[in-house]
Amino acid sequence: MTAIRPPAKDPAPPLLRVRDLAMTFPGRRRSAPVRAVDGVSFDLAAGETLGLVGESGCGKSTTGRMIVRLLEPTAGTVEYDGREIGRLSQRALKPLRREIQMVFQDPHSSLNPRQSVARIIADPLLVQGSSAAGARERALELMELVGLIPEHADRRPHEFSGGQAQRIGIARALATGPRLVVADEPVSALDVSVQAQIVNLMERLQRELGLAYLFVAHDLSVVKRVCDRVAVMYLGRIVEVGAKDRVYGAPAHPYTRALLSAVPLPDPAAERTRERITLLGDPPSPAAPPPGCSFHPRCPKARSVCRTEAPVLRLLAPGEPREVACHFPEEG
Repeated sequence: MTAIRPPAKDPAPPLLRVRDLAMTFPGRRRSAPVRAVDGVSFDLAAGETLGLVGESGCGKSTTGRMIVRLLEPTAGTVEYDGREIGRLSQRALKPLRREIQMVFQDPHSSLNPRQSVARIIADPLLVQGSSAAGARERALELMELVGLIPEHADRRPHEFSGGQAQRIGIARALATGPRLVVADEPVSALDVSVQAQIVNLMERLQRELGLAYLFVAHDLSVVKRVCDRVAVMYLGRIVEVGAKDRVYGAPAHPYTRALLSAVPLPDPAAERTRERITLLGDPPSPAAPPPGCSFHPRCPKARSVCRTEAPVLRLLAPGEPREVACHFPEEG
């Protein structure tokens, strides 16, 4: 007798859906406009961590700021929990700001030096209409949650170390009970030992609170540890996106392979014998991107089609949930 299998359940819709997101900054005086982000698309599931990586200036931080609407996109859509939020007015967006928050790269420059720590953490709640007493009580709870001493609530940011200041920034981001946190290089300004502490904290908070992270970074070692999936950006576009183990274990795009070849290995013997990929020249200016594939001037595999046709992001192989924008990807 043949067993009857129950119908497969449809996968849950993503918490965040970004499609064709673009940002063009006007040029100064007579200079050309700068295409900082040029058609970025990705999904982020509830409780997942997606790493957005690439060289400085590739557009990853601009992408994060557009998602939280610190920057207004030039084009494209941002859907949060099934609702398009990219064109909402600030008034209509206000209730959703409870659920989408941001942690910034430089903890001290993102904190108001004139305010106490308790007030900084409570500010998002006060904006949302909480009472002063209730917001302060919540701020003290959050200080304890992120590993700070509540008795220090009335101190100013300059009285804390860099790691402690970043804990304040994380507490502020958690004040309204968000489901999505955009973390823009949250550990790059910290010492290595402090980086590990902040990463441990963010992982624990994700487990306890069910957070989804968009983790913007250039340190591939940190991304490998904290992320479920990785999206690699180059000159404003995503060139490869997929599960962390596949991207790190068998990178398909030449740029991804070059980035990973520069990551130090813990085994000295393996470090001495592995292949290093040296890219040609410097990244092109986003004010004057090259025709065709934007990576072709530096790509060791470039051919004539790469100079005339821009590759589209497509599945690498049937059944493998990894997409690559390359005319000649590695199939391994």
